[in-house]
Amino acid sequence: MDTFETSEATGLEANVLTPEIIRELWSKTYNTHGKPDWSHIFPYYHDDLVFQDTIQRIDGKPAFIEMCNRLTARTKELNMEIVAMAQEGNTILFEWVMTMMFKKWPSTPLYGSTRLTIADDGRIIGQRDYYDLWGDIFNNIPRFGKMYRRYIKKRFG
Repeated sequence: MDTFETSEATGLEANVLTPEIIRELWSKTYNTHGKPDWSHIFPYYHDDLVFQDTIQRIDGKPAFIEMCNRLTARTKELNMEIVAMAQEGNTILFEWVMTMMFKKWPSTPLYGSTRLTIADDGRIIGQRDYYDLWGDIFNNIPRFGKMYRRYIKKRFG
């Protein structure tokens, strides 16, 4: 079993991850003003992490860190509000609203949820983010949002 050090940012060991600790860690990640800083949560991720969201699958902790750094570089500001959280066994689920502020475009709220899978050693080995990227972005474009929703409804629902 891999071992890892206590996070200096929280003083907590990763093998005690709970919904409360996840909420605390994520609240430190997404500032109320400025760019996100994930450095304090990286020790809580397993080297064999598999991350997946609407647009990509990332295998391994180094690639995950690179993805986080790219997102930081692309945004002017990034905020997240966790609105609900639950745990069952080694799975922690939480619902969130993330607001991304880009350099040239208006703020864009994304509504989604995250499923974290905790490995036997207590670190996060799986993270799956669920959200409607295009729908949430298109909702903020006058007239286009309505056209997009009509198209989706006609084709899929």
